[in-house]
Amino acid sequence: MAEVKPEEMVHHPPMDQLQGFEYCIDSNPSWGEAMALGFQHYILSLGTAVMIPTMLVPLMGGNDNDKARVVQTLLFVTGIKTLLQTLFGTRLPTIMGGSYAFVIPILSIIRDPSLAQIADGHTRFLQTMRAIQGSLIVSSSIQIILGYSQLWAICSRFFSPLGMVPVVALVGLGLFERGFPVVGRCVEIGLPMLILFVALSQYLKHVHVRHVPVLERFSLLMCIALVWVYAHILTASGAYKHTALLTQINCRTDRANLISSALWISIPFPLQWGAPTFSADHAFGMMAAVLVSLIETTGAFKAAARLASATPPPAYVLSRGIGWQGIGTLLDGLFGTGTGSTVSVENVGLLGSTRVGSRRVIQISAGFMIFFSILGKFGALFASIPFTIFAAIYCIMFGIVAAVGLSFMQFTNMNSMRNLFIIGVSLFLGLSIPEYFSRYSTSSQQGPAHTKAGWFNDYINTIFSSPPTVALFVAVILDNTLDVRDASRDRGMPWWARFRTFRGDSRNEEFYTLPFNLNRFFPPS
Repeated sequence: MAEVKPEEMVHHPPMDQLQGFEYCIDSNPSWGEAMALGFQHYILSLGTAVMIPTMLVPLMGGNDNDKARVVQTLLFVTGIKTLLQTLFGTRLPTIMGGSYAFVIPILSIIRDPSLAQIADGHTRFLQTMRAIQGSLIVSSSIQIILGYSQLWAICSRFFSPLGMVPVVALVGLGLFERGFPVVGRCVEIGLPMLILFVALSQYLKHVHVRHVPVLERFSLLMCIALVWVYAHILTASGAYKHTALLTQINCRTDRANLISSALWISIPFPLQWGAPTFSADHAFGMMAAVLVSLIETTGAFKAAARLASATPPPAYVLSRGIGWQGIGTLLDGLFGTGTGSTVSVENVGLLGSTRVGSRRVIQISAGFMIFFSILGKFGALFASIPFTIFAAIYCIMFGIVAAVGLSFMQFTNMNSMRNLFIIGVSLFLGLSIPEYFSRYSTSSQQGPAHTKAGWFNDYINTIFSSPPTVALFVAVILDNTLDVRDASRDRGMPWWARFRTFRGDSRNEEFYTLPFNLNRFFPPS
C-alpha cells in the first residue's frame, strides 16, 4: 500500500456554520411535520418540568395536588418564556425551562427556621413558595440589568472560541449525574430505551417514508411510546410489587400521582399562591443562582446557534437574550414555578439529533406546553412517564451538546501548548471542583461554605457547584491573561471577529433580526 503524502490527506477547514441540516433556524418543515417535531420537543421538556417539583415540593410541605399545580405552572410559564425568547430574545430555537442551579438557594429557604417550624404542611408550602417567589422577583433584576444595559455584551467580548470550548462542553458533560446514574436505578427500562434510541436514530436513520427520514426525525416519540408501554406492562403484571420503594419510584408508571391530583382545566395566574414575601438574605443567595443560570444559558445559546446551522450570536443579541431570560425569571417569581429560568439543554441536543434547527418547531412546542398545562389531566398523563426513560435520552442529548463545545477547537491552534493548558485545566477543574462540593454536601448535609452568613454560603456553594461556571471563570481568566499579546490567532479570535457586532456579517441580520420590523425602534449595535 502506497504511503499517503501529508498534502494528499483530507483537510477539514473550520466552518462557522454547521452543515448537513435539513432545516436551519429560519427554514421550516411542513406544518404537519413541524407539529410532530414540536410535540416531540414538548415531551422531552417534561423530564425537568416534573423532576424539579417532585424533588422540592414535598420538602416544602406540599402534597400531590400542590406538586401537580406546580408542574402545570412550570410548563405554562416555560411556554410563555420560550415564545418571548424565540420572538424577541436571541431568536434561537431554545426552550426556556426550569433550572437546577436554583436548587441550593431554594433548599436554604426551605430550611429557614421561620418556615421549617410551621406545623401545617400546606401552610408551610404556601409560605415557602411565597418566599421563593420574592427572592426570584428581586434577583431577576441582575439578568435584566446585565442584559438590557448591554453589560453582558461587553463581558462577552472577552470570550474567544478557545474560552468557550470548556464552557459549552461542560453545559452538557456537567449534567452527567442526570444520565446513566439515573438509568441505573431502573436498568430494565432505561437501558432498552438507550439502545433502542441509538438504533433507530442513528443506524436506521436512512429509512424514508415519502421522502421523510421518519426514524431519524421522530425516533424519540417512537422509543418513548414503546418503552412506556413496556414499563406499564411490567407495572401491571406485578413485577415491582415486592421491590424496594426506590425501585418502585423509578420504575413504576403509577407512582407519580399526577393524573389523579391534576384538575381537568386549570389556568395558572400570577400570585396564585398569595403575595410574595421578601427577605434580603434569601434574595442575595438567589442572585448566585441567577448568575450561574446566566452563564449556563450563554453556553447553551452558543451550542443552539451551532445546532440551528446559524452563525455565533453577536454580543448585542446574546445580551438581549439574557435580558429576556431575566424577564422569564421574573415571570417564574410572579407565577410561582418554584425555580428559575435557563435554556433546556436536552432540547438543544434534540436539534442536532433530528437535524432540524427550525425556530417555528420550538414555537409550536411552546404552544403545546401552554395548551396541555391548561388541560391538566392530559398534561399529567404525559408527565407521568418514568424519569428513567428521560435519563436514557439525556445520555445522548447532553453528549451532543458537549461535542458541540469541543467542536469550537477547530477555530483554535491545538498545537499550542498554551491552548492545551487552558482547555485541559479548565475542563478538569470544571468537573473536579463541583464534584468536591457535591460529595461534601452529600456526606455533611451542608456545603463546604457553612458560615453564619446564609447568603454567603449560598453564593459560594451555588457558584462552585456549577461546572460551566467554574470552567468560564478559569478559562476566561487564563485566556485573557496568559501570553495573550501574540495569541489572538491561536485563540481563534479572527474567526469570531465579524460576529462581535450585529452588522459585522450579513448573515446576522438574516438570523437575529427582530420580527414586526422592531429593529427600527431598537437599532442593534
